[in-house]
Amino acid sequence: MNALIGLLLGVGIVFNFLATVALYRFPDVYSRLHGTTKCTTFGTIFTSLSVLLYGFMRYATTGERRFLTLGVHVIIAIFALLVTNATGAHAIARSAYRSGVRPACAVVDRLREDGGNGGVLS
Repeated sequence: MNALIGLLLGVGIVFNFLATVALYRFPDVYSRLHGTTKCTTFGTIFTSLSVLLYGFMRYATTGERRFLTLGVHVIIAIFALLVTNATGAHAIARSAYRSGVRPACAVVDRLREDGGNGGVLS
């Protein structure tokens, strides 16, 4: 069981490290957002799953309810992360686009063809 916890923790660390690499290596704000959002979401989920597994393992061996509470808090944190990471990245990308920041290597800009509002009535 400890090996599985270590494996989940290691995978989470690798994904969070890749998010750091994406932040420094990608050419524009949109690519950076994509790389960091995906990687930090996965990395944090794997790290949280290792904490969840640890809490349930400790609850099973000791019977202390604080470890069960830890597991519930981790599940709530994962759901909050899934909502806020995607929403925050979308808000940053939208504000960057409205501020005039263009993608570095874009060939076709469909938002510009729709009049700049992405087909949404304002």
